[in-house]
Amino acid sequence: MSTQLKGGPPPRVTTRTIVDMKARGEKIAMLTAYDFTMSRILDSAGIDILLVGDSAGNVMMGHETTLPVTMDQMVFMTSTVVRGAARCLVVADLPFMAYQVTAEEALRNAGRLMQEAGAHAVKLEGGSTVAHTVRKIVDAGIPVMGHLGLTPQSIYKFGTYKVRATDPDEAGQLIADARLLQEAGCFAVVLEKIPQALAAQVTAALSIPTIGIGAGPACDGQVLVMHDMLGLTKDFKPRFIRRYLELHESIGSAVGRYVADVRSGGFPSAEESYDR
Repeated sequence: MSTQLKGGPPPRVTTRTIVDMKARGEKIAMLTAYDFTMSRILDSAGIDILLVGDSAGNVMMGHETTLPVTMDQMVFMTSTVVRGAARCLVVADLPFMAYQVTAEEALRNAGRLMQEAGAHAVKLEGGSTVAHTVRKIVDAGIPVMGHLGLTPQSIYKFGTYKVRATDPDEAGQLIADARLLQEAGCFAVVLEKIPQALAAQVTAALSIPTIGIGAGPACDGQVLVMHDMLGLTKDFKPRFIRRYLELHESIGSAVGRYVADVRSGGFPSAEESYDR
């Protein structure tokens, strides 16, 4: 956000900021982050929301799905991201089985992300099945971001990563779920891999912002996994990713030069060494 006191630090982005951005027609930029260094870089570049996603299970831990990610891992990663974020809103995913058993357990786990890790809000997947849980968490003073469409924690239920809500029944249920999440108190909802016309319909129907990933340009904001956007991943190439850099190749080339310099004796040089 560009609005700030003259000579002072930029104001902290809050859930209220995000809702107001929708009202003004100002697009919201969101990326994932999993550590202090990248958090600080992305925050200083002007990102509005950093999501400490359970996508870390894929891009940081090498798992096939997000399901193995634990609460302890989410607390640890979130705490490092919070320390690097001076101005943006930090949202942390509630991982698989952290909120599905009971609303009471979900509240305790959401509280851990806020109290132990310093998150500003939590995110969870689902619609009508989690609406009561969302309400309980929100009533305790914890902001919640929803997530509809392709929900990665349910990938074994879906059996595919194909676009969701392409048939009228599922599309109608998604619209109803979005309204339920808003009524339950969510301040925003992620729409993942759904038809762009449906995403536009949901966005127009809600007073809270929609954040799209593979859901077209009509959403109030967009989110990408940082590793995908920066080209750190090579094999994952869905249509909705735009690669702004190709760091996989750049980093590989730099490491290759370093290895060659070490083996040739060219590193370190005299200027890079100490006499006393």
